[in-house]
Amino acid sequence: MNNAIEIRGLVKNYPAFKLGPLDLTVPRGAIYGLIGPNGAGKTTAIDLIFGMGKTDGGEIRVLGLNHQRAEVQIKQRAAYVSPDLNFMVWGKVGKAIRFVRGFYPNWDDAYCATLMKAFGLSDTDKIATLSFGAKMKLSLLLALARRPEILILDEPTTGLDPVSKQQVFAELLKAVEDGERTVLISSHSLSDIERFADHVGMIKNGKLLLEGRMDEVVDRFRMAEFFSENKTPFHNRDGFIVLKRNENRWHALVDQKTSGQDWLQTRGAENISLTRLTLEDLFVALVKEEEVK
Repeated sequence: MNNAIEIRGLVKNYPAFKLGPLDLTVPRGAIYGLIGPNGAGKTTAIDLIFGMGKTDGGEIRVLGLNHQRAEVQIKQRAAYVSPDLNFMVWGKVGKAIRFVRGFYPNWDDAYCATLMKAFGLSDTDKIATLSFGAKMKLSLLLALARRPEILILDEPTTGLDPVSKQQVFAELLKAVEDGERTVLISSHSLSDIERFADHVGMIKNGKLLLEGRMDEVVDRFRMAEFFSENKTPFHNRDGFIVLKRNENRWHALVDQKTSGQDWLQTRGAENISLTRLTLEDLFVALVKEEEVK
């Protein structure tokens, strides 16, 4: 089994939004960053993976299992972390740990103790008085100590300072170093995603814009700056998105897998310069995608 999560033709209809048809592949042993603007469908897709809601079409397989027929097995082998999770009913950190530990035979007490120290938590801490960032660390601890085969994180760095972010991602890297565990992260912190994820998928309006290895996806595009003296209009086309125009000076996104650069030259573009992009630059360009008149 090469893939931890496979989504094929997934559709979910709402009155004002449609997810899909969505195809998405998360390789086993990867840290996969799922990115997109607010309302793109990231959380909806994650909820459906865990059986929260009924699909209107398509299939989701997690560790080779159908997400509906094997919901219990999947929840035993996969863990979920979100800022919306609330453990305050257990009062103290130690009580929450003891409760959750009872449900998972693979719970690792030694690893739990290591995480407690790394995250600055103790058994006697009152959950209600923890900072938002500390509550996120507790949620991560309760998920990681289970030693899940898949860890799905929805905005896991919310409320964390830079040092805490480093600690969290260090633990995530350790979690996948054996090649048998997988992490799926949905986050708006694109610099973190680019630094730590090795695969990325980008969603817009409920559909996948692109997906692949992080290095290949980022290297695929370039920012093109060029001049046009003959007032030739440049419009969006396959592999070419106009981003900005200032009289005869243009900026555009070019997909190097297409003939966009050659097309520019045939249209009379001059002094073409190409610049590498960060994941955030690429995200903004693809999500914005507004044609300059």
